[in-house]
Amino acid sequence: MREVFEIYVQSHFSAAHFLKGYDGDCARTHGHNWIIEVYVRCGELNEIGIGIDFRDIKNKVKSVLKDLDHYHLNDLTAFKDQNPTSENIARYLFKKLSAELNTKTAAISRIKVSETPGAGAFYWEEQE
Repeated sequence: MREVFEIYVQSHFSAAHFLKGYDGDCARTHGHNWIIEVYVRCGELNEIGIGIDFRDIKNKVKSVLKDLDHYHLNDLTAFKDQNPTSENIARYLFKKLSAELNTKTAAISRIKVSETPGAGAFYWEEQE
């Protein structure tokens, strides 16, 4: 049986957005204190028992979130052609963080983005 470890960190950012084409309150500009969770799968541990350093994940997450924190998400290039929904934000973070963190032994496995404590979305990519 192959061992797999999944490490995660939680972070947050605050931002405003609205949903174009939405029939309801979210069509108006409003804000969230978004909670994100970044999950990284590791197939092996280093000599001291670490799959990937939490500090490395946290630093990369902080760097990526600075481009979202306290912005109006609809104004950002990343969301020019799509609504900044939880789903699309999760995909954006997955792509950005995968480019920054993936190695031979560790890779982003999924991202969770929550608009409120009880509602959010996961994004991951499956191998075909």
